[in-house]
Amino acid sequence: MELRKRVKLSKLKHHFGLSQDAPAKGRCSSNMMWGAERANASHEGKREVCLLGGSGACSGSCILPQWPWRQCVSMAAGLLLAGLLALTQAWCVNAIHENLLWFSQLTEVEREISFRTECGLYYSYYKQMLQAPSIQEGLSDLIHDNLTESKRTINLLQRMNIYQEVFLSVLYRLLPIQAYLEPVYFYIYTVFSLQAVYVIALYLTAWLLSGSWLAGTLTGIWYILNRVDTTRVEFTISLRENWSLPFLALQVTAITCYLRPQLTALQQKVMVWLMYVTTFCFCLTWQFNQFILLVQALIIYTLDCVDFLTTTQVTTMYLVQVSSLLSVWLLQFCNSMILGSLVLSFIVAALFIRHCQSGLKTGGLLVRLGKLLLHSTMVLLLTFTINYLAKKALQLRSDEHIFKFIKSKFALGPTRDFDANLYLCEEAFGLLPLDTLERLAGTLLLYPYTLTLLLLSGMLAVAALQNLSRPKAGSAEERKGAGAVAFRPDVAYNLLHTLFYGLLAFSTMRMKYIWTGHMCAVAAYGVCGKELWTLLLNALSCNTKVLLRLVRYAVPLLMIGCLYYKFWPKLMEELSELREFYDPDTVELMTWISTKTPKRAVFAGSMQLLAGIKLCTGRVLTNHPHYEDKDLRERTKQVYQVYARQSPEEVYDIMRAIGADYVVLENSICYERRHRRGCRLRDLLDLANGHIMDGAGDNDPDLLAASHPRFCEAIKTDTAAYTALFTRTFQNKTFHVYRVKKKRKKSAKSSSEPSATQ
Repeated sequence: MELRKRVKLSKLKHHFGLSQDAPAKGRCSSNMMWGAERANASHEGKREVCLLGGSGACSGSCILPQWPWRQCVSMAAGLLLAGLLALTQAWCVNAIHENLLWFSQLTEVEREISFRTECGLYYSYYKQMLQAPSIQEGLSDLIHDNLTESKRTINLLQRMNIYQEVFLSVLYRLLPIQAYLEPVYFYIYTVFSLQAVYVIALYLTAWLLSGSWLAGTLTGIWYILNRVDTTRVEFTISLRENWSLPFLALQVTAITCYLRPQLTALQQKVMVWLMYVTTFCFCLTWQFNQFILLVQALIIYTLDCVDFLTTTQVTTMYLVQVSSLLSVWLLQFCNSMILGSLVLSFIVAALFIRHCQSGLKTGGLLVRLGKLLLHSTMVLLLTFTINYLAKKALQLRSDEHIFKFIKSKFALGPTRDFDANLYLCEEAFGLLPLDTLERLAGTLLLYPYTLTLLLLSGMLAVAALQNLSRPKAGSAEERKGAGAVAFRPDVAYNLLHTLFYGLLAFSTMRMKYIWTGHMCAVAAYGVCGKELWTLLLNALSCNTKVLLRLVRYAVPLLMIGCLYYKFWPKLMEELSELREFYDPDTVELMTWISTKTPKRAVFAGSMQLLAGIKLCTGRVLTNHPHYEDKDLRERTKQVYQVYARQSPEEVYDIMRAIGADYVVLENSICYERRHRRGCRLRDLLDLANGHIMDGAGDNDPDLLAASHPRFCEAIKTDTAAYTALFTRTFQNKTFHVYRVKKKRKKSAKSSSEPSATQ
């Protein structure tokens, strides 16, 4: 019943003093002026600026130093509602996680198995830090780790983004909560609390854009109702994006505030520091930070080219990105992947070319377009040159699999590359399914978002053309006098943010979680903002102050009421649905490994399973799911030859070379049916090895029939060629574990090979 009360609360409090409306007729309605002044303009004035509320001439009055009681009540109500919606989201994901797994009743090994794939690997380091005799010894073990990759000692703090696990483990040790809260709950509650932070960040962004906390309310409700498409935290708790995206949303909030007009010098400094802190936290918690920041750098570059940002703003935001990345580079023991990132090369190139082309923003429209084309070409050429030289100097190959994936995805490179196909065949890295849009439309999110996007894009294009048509870049006041459409820079940034990351989401489904949350804020701004309603009412020739206020408040309240009526029963039904974790085969495997194998035994197998073995048993691994290392990728491909058509001698030599004592075979991979032909793991290995794939279907003419049967199938026949090298030590319906013998028997070479099974 808490959510019901919160929704009603928004209805009761909407009249408590939202930002005052500017006259519907005048500068706003006649010229469609949008926050005409830049963020660094008019700093010499003595006026105070409210950070939560409208910006510009037409977005409502600011809170004066006296803070009238009505605006104080409105501010308090808005912040209270933000907190309630944030708590609702955290409570929902926690309830769903508990109900789906019955987590509170699981044994320790079952709880750990529920951390699937790479989530288990990351959580294992939190567990390892807690089990260490001291914090210093725990850190030393992470810096000199020889358990994650056999026969190698690696620095986990350099290789992986696990500072959040280190921080939480230290915090858990220091706080007096051990007697009241289990370590696993401290971990998952922290992640779920970040979901509350995420909602608050989106709420504030919508509030800043529209000048009304009613927009923030609608944003929070949309985010919660579209939980399937806005987050997957209840299923993948430890996933890096669940740690990083809340900080990215906070960074967008800080940027939105930084780009508001008439900020004082102190307010600007505060916003710059907030941008740095949030960007730093985002970069520290996700290995894909450089690619997300590259898209953001392109947004800043675009806004700079069409004269929506000042030189100071552009340089400041670039330097915030650079300083954040370099700070993470230092903390990650000079991780070369950061120095060789495209985003750093792009920022250096953009700043250098911009400094050299002093006359870039002069001339008429055609001259400016020609200069921009030349400027962009030079920036791109210099970017790729710097990046190529940096990678050559650093001998960097850690991220080449990502570029192989991009090339293969857009048919720009070879399609038989094992690493690229491993990504391409996963649904998460495919195109965005159309049913996503159907779900978003069902919650009334897609329609206002699309309309807002179209209107804002049209106005942005008009404003950009007018900016480029001026012989010389002028101030906001000059554009106002010329009758130009001055587009608010904070709105412009958020528009391009949702456009660029929307394209990224459509190209790669896993990236939709960056887009859909911000999508809620943009749609809420369109519904509750003054500017778009003013434009529409002017088009209908019925714009009055009373009507503008009526539609701005009535429409979102009606939408909230409709969403409550339609989705409240569904939400309660979902929260009451009870399921139970059940994976007895994996539990049996982990129990056997823990009790029947040496503590320093080395296990080989699939990346996903080995992450669970690391967490549940602490045994040494040959490979793991953190794929950002070339040597590890090559080793993983070699380990996976157990699912290819290879001789027992070849597989044995691979296992001995990487130091494996046991190899775990999974029936779900050996006889896989989840993927289509050509995307099964055994098919990817056959293609990479130049072999014909299993099953009916076409094969490329250059593929050859393999001379050996599939290893994972043939080893179960227990013929002499296999028993001489491998001994079955464990099996159930899902897993078969074989011990790799220390020395070959002479009979292994002379024994006959079994015929290939199709």
